[in-house]
Amino acid sequence: MELEKHTAGLLPQTQQNWQNRSEWFFNRAHTDTYEQWYEGRYKRAEIWQKKVMEQLVSKDTRVKTLLEFGCGTTRFTRWWKEIGIEATGGDISPLMLSQAIHLFDGDLVMADSHHMPFKDNTFDALAFITTFEYYKDPVQVIREAARVARYGIAMGMMNRNSPKVARRRVQQLFGKNPFYVTATFYTPQKLMEIIHHALAGREYSIEWTCTGLPKWFPVQQWSLPYGDFFGLYVTLHDVKR
Repeated sequence: MELEKHTAGLLPQTQQNWQNRSEWFFNRAHTDTYEQWYEGRYKRAEIWQKKVMEQLVSKDTRVKTLLEFGCGTTRFTRWWKEIGIEATGGDISPLMLSQAIHLFDGDLVMADSHHMPFKDNTFDALAFITTFEYYKDPVQVIREAARVARYGIAMGMMNRNSPKVARRRVQQLFGKNPFYVTATFYTPQKLMEIIHHALAGREYSIEWTCTGLPKWFPVQQWSLPYGDFFGLYVTLHDVKR
């Protein structure tokens, strides 16, 4: 008897969306080359992004454990260990996590950031690195982060105040660069407004810094809201013992 052969992918074509829209991280053509992108032309940007995130998070000496949501292939999740933080990764994409399990020796969870499957104060901090731009309900996500994290929330963000934003939108008009079609770009000020709304009634402080400046520019990091990337850290002061 001859058996009928079926070809099934990890994710059916009809399910390559999230939040009622198609997302690049549910498309294997893009997720399979994600790590290569970081090792290529994006390498210099990654180095500076990690520098600013380390500066911000390391100031909160209470942080020993961290959950990174939207961890993807765990590019940053693996790095937290290098600066003395025990990290766990979470992501909505099975395609990203199918690579992450071979690259990361820590715990991973597949879940939606709007409804994190963790008890209150499970981790010392929670991080979003170039993923917060894709959330349709950012207020809900921040509230979940403040529930799950005891001491702080770290955010690495693509900055709206960057000429690259205009370039990306033009590329999309010609069917190129599908990675930011559903992304919402924030400025530090706009993100802080959302944080203030989400954390109304809480006691906290915020620090941020920008990088992602041209290689020829005399400085690569500053406190002005201009640059391709900014890091922000919310320190929670009303910690429940």
